[in-house]
Amino acid sequence: MSEEFASLVVIAAIAAAAPLVVGLLRIRVAEVVLLLFGGVLFGPSLLGWINVDDSISLLSELGLGMLFFVAGMELEPRAVRGISGRLAATGWGVSLALAAAFAFVLTVTGVISDTLGVAIALTSTALGTLLPVLRDSKELNTPFGTLFMGAGAWGEFGPIIAISLLLGSESKFVAIITLVAFGLVAVIVAVLPTKLASERVRTLLEAGHHTSSQTAVRFTMLLLIVLLAVAGSFGLDVVLGAFVAGIIARRLAPPSAESQLTVRVEAIAFGFFIPLFFIVSGANLDIESIIENPARLVIFFILLLVVRGLPQFLLYRHEIPDGRQRARFSLLVATGLPIIVAVTTLEVDGGIMQPENAAALVGAGALSVLVFPLVGGALVRRQKTANPQERAENTA
Repeated sequence: MSEEFASLVVIAAIAAAAPLVVGLLRIRVAEVVLLLFGGVLFGPSLLGWINVDDSISLLSELGLGMLFFVAGMELEPRAVRGISGRLAATGWGVSLALAAAFAFVLTVTGVISDTLGVAIALTSTALGTLLPVLRDSKELNTPFGTLFMGAGAWGEFGPIIAISLLLGSESKFVAIITLVAFGLVAVIVAVLPTKLASERVRTLLEAGHHTSSQTAVRFTMLLLIVLLAVAGSFGLDVVLGAFVAGIIARRLAPPSAESQLTVRVEAIAFGFFIPLFFIVSGANLDIESIIENPARLVIFFILLLVVRGLPQFLLYRHEIPDGRQRARFSLLVATGLPIIVAVTTLEVDGGIMQPENAAALVGAGALSVLVFPLVGGALVRRQKTANPQERAENTA
């Protein structure tokens, strides 16, 4: 067995075992944490069963793209409009200002050397990671879910734009031009199919859901890969192309086919590519530097809560008046990992961020995925337990 396939066997085994471990042991841990831990355990830092070569890295990059593509498909337009959109934009802007201030202090004190990269990473929200959790709890279409989707969209799209403008090019003018050019290409890609597709083509796409051709899925994957390639050719981060591709796919899919297409795309994404991305991210983690200096990870973990969570708790006091629910909302918004991985990978590859800082940031993001949703869920469960007791005391 070649080394690539041996690594893929280990990765596939970890991906298959993670949901079984969560279900059988009934542990209240996000599955992504087990995937990261599996990558760390079987990666080069410990057992060395996973070798991350160019082929594995390409599959991992596709997994990152699929994660943001699914997030783009899930995004409800109403979540980024009206009061939800205004609060989300304000919240991310405040987070960016706080992150820049704290990152500047860390740079002056010599803790880090990459102010922009660290600041952008601290403003992220793991929307793609948490949407399945909200969907499983049937909260996605509630007011709480809509508000979180708006905040999460800004927590993903805001950093993506910041990456493209501030980190993707030495010339900011060139970065803006390339971003505008990519936007024009994206608009063309979004509009062209609606102009060219005849009724016969729509019928074939609809019929393809029930045949081996799976035509709509093939065109969806084509859309994703085209925009990934276009973003890469413009010198932009691929997550921008993936997120925009997901938004376009949702727009192009007819209402009758949207759910069928979503189910099939999610099967491909969550069945293989997205778990592979998280496992490889764990395998690439510099565990030795974290063990040598755990304080750096703790600092970044606290800053995620202060920079991303605290502003939301203050801003959403009218929309989410209940303190426990608002605290849970703030914890979910402060949960970040995929964007952190994207930013640190880009910065380390460019020789801008030190590997030990990248490892600490990714470790803090992984810890946030483990701790914040868990604490938020415990707050809500405690409230549900307390309410019947309060009613009984009032009745008595």
